[in-house]
Amino acid sequence: MSGSTLTIKDLHVEIDGKEILKGVNLEIKSGEFHAIMGPNGTGKSTLSSAIMGHPKYEVTKGSITFDGEDVLEMEVDERGRAGLFLAMQYPSEISGVTNADFLRSSINARREEGQEISLMKFIRKMDENMEFLEMDPDMAQRYLNEGFSGGEKKRNEILQLMMIQPKIAILDEIDSGLDIDALKVVSKGINQMRNENFGCLIITHYQRLLNYITPDKVHVMMQGRVVKSGGPELAQRLESEGYEWIKEELGIEDETVGQEA
Repeated sequence: MSGSTLTIKDLHVEIDGKEILKGVNLEIKSGEFHAIMGPNGTGKSTLSSAIMGHPKYEVTKGSITFDGEDVLEMEVDERGRAGLFLAMQYPSEISGVTNADFLRSSINARREEGQEISLMKFIRKMDENMEFLEMDPDMAQRYLNEGFSGGEKKRNEILQLMMIQPKIAILDEIDSGLDIDALKVVSKGINQMRNENFGCLIITHYQRLLNYITPDKVHVMMQGRVVKSGGPELAQRLESEGYEWIKEELGIEDETVGQEA
């Protein structure tokens, strides 16, 4: 599998006529882990939803390309088959579809006809990954996320990540609501994915996740744009000093951009 690149140029996005993203520029390549941080309401989750094609979000200007292909021309399922993946902040519950059935269907959706994963190979791979993530084996036959705790849902998102093996993953506040033990397990799963053929965009409010997953690049979003980028030390400074120094440095006034999805 060759390396991939997700490129976002001058992206403007509206929700119900209100502009949330006001010119986002970002490039993520295979082998790179990026983190996006920023105050509430700056558009971090809006960015993830726009990349994956949520119908509520209208792209009014700019482009998103993935390996040279126009992502904005793709349906949601086409984006997934192309190798994009979103671990959601609030995963949906789907009654009547077991975890195992969902995972196997998702894997086969990215394969050519006749190249589907065998049942035995799938079961072996799923069992190994569930054990790695310290998940109850019974969760494989439970309906997707139905009755799962918050921590179980987040582990299940990482199980999907490890099973589907996308090219670029967007992790939208995967750490929210996790206790320290669950955070360590989820981080272990994400780090397990790190290789030259996999890129990752981690959206988070907190340095604590980045204590376990070291990003190559950290970006700060304010007022619907990426206003500053740096290395892991940028996240550490944000943790200790907050965002005021960036606002002062760039002359940014406080402004509520809008609610994030």
